[in-house]
Amino acid sequence: MGLIRSWVESANQAEGQFPLNNLPCGVFSVAGDEPRCGVAIGDFVLDVAGLEEAGLLVLDGGPLLDVPFWNDVMEAGPEVWASLRARLGKMLHEGSALRAEVEPCLVPLSDATLHMPFLVAEYTDFYAGRNHAFNVGSMFRGPENALPPNWLHIPIGYNGRASSVVVSGTPVRRPWGQVKGPDHALPSFQPSRRFDLELEMGAVVGCASEGMVSVAEADAMIFGYVLLNDWSARDIQAWEYQPLGPFQAKATATTISPWIVMKAALEPFRVSTPDREVPLLPHLQEMGPMLYDIALEVALQPEGGAETVLSRTNYAEMYYSAAQQLAHHTTSGCPMTVGDLLGSGTVSGPTKDSRGSLLELSWGGKEPVEITGGRRSFLEDGDTLTLRGHAQGAGYRIGFGDCAGRVLAAHKDPVGAGR
Repeated sequence: MGLIRSWVESANQAEGQFPLNNLPCGVFSVAGDEPRCGVAIGDFVLDVAGLEEAGLLVLDGGPLLDVPFWNDVMEAGPEVWASLRARLGKMLHEGSALRAEVEPCLVPLSDATLHMPFLVAEYTDFYAGRNHAFNVGSMFRGPENALPPNWLHIPIGYNGRASSVVVSGTPVRRPWGQVKGPDHALPSFQPSRRFDLELEMGAVVGCASEGMVSVAEADAMIFGYVLLNDWSARDIQAWEYQPLGPFQAKATATTISPWIVMKAALEPFRVSTPDREVPLLPHLQEMGPMLYDIALEVALQPEGGAETVLSRTNYAEMYYSAAQQLAHHTTSGCPMTVGDLLGSGTVSGPTKDSRGSLLELSWGGKEPVEITGGRRSFLEDGDTLTLRGHAQGAGYRIGFGDCAGRVLAAHKDPVGAGR
C-alpha cells in the first residue's frame, strides 16, 4: 500500500509522521480549554470530539468521544475501531465532499497541548528483548549464564505502577532510594546515581478478558501502540530486586508518546518473531507474524547543549511479541482490563550502537558514551531523553510523535533522610 492522499496537504509529505494512513489517537487542549479527543493528521489535530458533537461522526454505542480519553472507544470493540478509521478516512480523503464541514475542526499541532491519551488501568513491563537480556545477564553473571533458565520459554515480566505513567513532555525527577553499601557496610539512602532510560514499545489493551486467551485472541484485543521509556534507577534496583524483582527502581516514571497508533495502521508492517532456539509450548506459539518493522532511536540532549543520537534499533528485534506477552499474562486467569499497558521490555539490537539503555551502552558505566560536548555513563540532571519511532511505507511514514522527558534534580533531603 502506498500513501493515501488527503486534502490536508501537510499529510501528504513523505517524511511526515501523520499521513492519512496513520490517524493516531490522542487528547489535546488549546489555550486553557478542557482536554478533548483528537486525531493527528499532517500538521493538525482533528477535533473528533467536535465532529461527534456536530453530528458529523456517529459511532455505534455513542457518544464515545465526549470524555478526555480513548477508553470508551476502546471498550466499544474492534468493529467500532474499524468504523472510526473508515469514517475519518472518508472525511479526510483527497476530493472528499465533506471537506467544508470537517475543515473547521482542524487545530494546528503547534497550538495544541497534548495530554495522556488514555486512562491507564494497569501497567506490566516485560523483559522480552533477547539482546538486552543477554547483555545485562552477561554483565552480572557472565555470558555463559546470561539468560535465566526460563527466559527462552516464557516472556518474563513484572507488575508496575499505573500511577507512574506520564505523557511525553512531563519532567522526571531523580529518585531517592536505598543503595547497597561497599563490602559489609550498611546501605545508604540517597538520590540514584545510576539513573537510566529504557527504549521500549507499549501495547494498549482495548478489550477486557476473563480467563486464558490464545495468542490470536490477544492480538485482536490490542487497540494500538505507543513509544515507552521505562526510566530505571539501576543502583536502587541492584540492591532491591532479589528475590522478588523490580520495585521502587522502576516506580519513578514511565513516559509514553502522546499518540496511540492504532494496530490497523501498522498492519502493512507485520514481521515474524525470530526463529526459536527452543520450541515454545503450544499456548505461546504464533499463527502468523505478530511483530512490526518499526525503526526506533533514542537521543540525549544535555542542558544547554546539542542533541546526540545514542542508539538506533528496530522493534522487530524483540523475541516475544505483545500478543504473546498478553496471552501469557492471562494464563493464570488474570483478567485484563480496557486501558492496560504492556511494556515490551528494552529494545536492543545486536550491535553496540543499537543498545536501548545506557546500562548496556556504557557497559555498566565502564565504557562511557561520547555525546556532543561530553560523556555519559548514566543520566545527569538537566538531560532530556527523546525516543522516536516510525514504520516506513512506500512514500509515507507511520509516526508516534516524540516520547520525551527531562531529568530534574532529586528533592532536597526528603523527610529528613540526611538526619
